[in-house]
Amino acid sequence: MIDYHGLEQRLSEALGLGRRPVAVTFRDTPPAGVARFSGSEPSGCSFWRLAAAGRAFYTVPSDHYNCAIGSHTHSIPLPAERAQELEQTLSFMTGIDYIKMEEVPAIPRLSATPGAVVYAPLGESPVDPDVVLFIGRPGRLMLLQEAAQRAGIGVSAPFLGRPTCMALPAALAQGVVVSTGCIGNRVYTDLGEDELYVAVPGKDLARIRQRHLVRISPRPPAGPDERIARIEDRGPRMRNPGARGATATSAPCRPRRRCPAGAGRARPFSGPRAIVTASHLPELSSR
Repeated sequence: MIDYHGLEQRLSEALGLGRRPVAVTFRDTPPAGVARFSGSEPSGCSFWRLAAAGRAFYTVPSDHYNCAIGSHTHSIPLPAERAQELEQTLSFMTGIDYIKMEEVPAIPRLSATPGAVVYAPLGESPVDPDVVLFIGRPGRLMLLQEAAQRAGIGVSAPFLGRPTCMALPAALAQGVVVSTGCIGNRVYTDLGEDELYVAVPGKDLARIRQRHLVRISPRPPAGPDERIARIEDRGPRMRNPGARGATATSAPCRPRRRCPAGAGRARPFSGPRAIVTASHLPELSSR
């Protein structure tokens, strides 16, 4: 089994995560030694919040009945006395123009009803996860998505939106997906306006290695374990319309930058240097 504790620690440090990644596993039966969830939550994504806060537990289908949409994406049929809630919820959403009814068939769903769903912080996952949810700022999670691409992991191009819970079956079917969340999810999970999700299939997570995580830093790294390559951003080059037969030159001035002396002349504009850093992320070990 992968050392998920070490993996979480290294990824969280490399990506600058402020929340713990959440491991989600769909099973036919509950795993031994894992506590069953007790209580009530208003949505399936509320369990993400609990796991990110450090709890490891499993749910059964009835724990998801309070969210008709979440039950739909998880292929959990509602009991007969509550079966009308899905149609009522969808009717309400279409009535306020939040969603169109023709969009519903395209919402990703699990292929089968799970007997139990295990939620845990990645580092404390008692089983190999099916999907791992990373929560953070776009600039940080961008690095994870790019790392997945470098590792040859399938990445779904379009952003996913409402409902957020469809990111789980979408990741299982399509690979790495990015979700901007939805209003319900942000209410139930306290997701910030500056945060979003990246869902990574658990089976592919270990393929992300040191060489795949590259970040842009405004200053040189201090540690000796980081490789540095300096690049210059010289800006777009263009022909000088004021000179006959002129060679390529820089743009006179780029937005939000101070015009350098001699801007617009036949000379390159040299912008600020950036540091491309390969994060120190040792190869994963097994335990």
